[in-house]
Amino acid sequence: MLPDVPPLFQPEKPPTNFLQSVGYAWSGLIHTVVHQRNMRMHIIAGLLVSLVGSGIPLGLAEKVTLIFCVLLVLFAEMLNSALEQLVDLAVQQFDEKAKLTKDIAAAGVLVLAIGTTVIFAAVIVHNAHTVTSNLPAVQRQVLWGVPLVCCGGALMHEARKPAWLDGLLALCALGLWSAIASWSESQVFAAMMLGLLVVCAAAALRRHQAQKKQSPA
Repeated sequence: MLPDVPPLFQPEKPPTNFLQSVGYAWSGLIHTVVHQRNMRMHIIAGLLVSLVGSGIPLGLAEKVTLIFCVLLVLFAEMLNSALEQLVDLAVQQFDEKAKLTKDIAAAGVLVLAIGTTVIFAAVIVHNAHTVTSNLPAVQRQVLWGVPLVCCGGALMHEARKPAWLDGLLALCALGLWSAIASWSESQVFAAMMLGLLVVCAAAALRRHQAQKKQSPA
C-alpha cells in the first residue's frame, strides 16, 4: 500500500464568517500597497483628490464622479496585481503570451488612470470660478495638505525606517487631517482621506512585521 503523500498545495482555510472574509480582503489590499509601487502612487493621487474635494465646494455629481474614479483605479490596480500573481503561479519560465497578458492588464490600469486625470482636470476647469473665488481656502489646503500627503507617502515608502519614525509620521498625518476635516467642504472626502491614511499606516505596520520575521532572533 502506497503511503499517503501530502498535496503540494494546502489551500488556506476558507472564511467561516463575514468578519473573517473582510479580514482576508483587507490583508490583500495592504499586501498590494506594500509590494506594488504603482498602488502606492494611486493612493497618493487619491489623497490629492481628497484634498481638492474637501477644499472647494463641488456639486453632488462631481463628488460622486471623483470618488468613483479613485475607487475604480484602486480596484483596477488590485485586479492587475492579482492577475500578475496568477500568471506567475501558472508560468514558471518566460513566456511571450504571459508577458502580453501582464502588459495588457497594466495597460487597462493606465487607461483608467489617464481617464481619471482628464476627468479631474475637467472638474477643476469647470469650477475655475469657484477655485479663484476661494483662493484663501485653496492656499490653506496646500499649506496643510502637502505635508499630509508627504506623511502618507513616507509611511508607504519601502525604505527601512525605525518604528518610532513611522509612529511619528502617523501622528503628524492624523493631526493634519484633523485640522483639514474641521473646515472641510465635504465630510465624504474627509472620510476618504482618513481611510487612505489608515491604509498608509497599515502598510507601514505590515512592513515592520515582515522585517521582524526576517531578522534573526
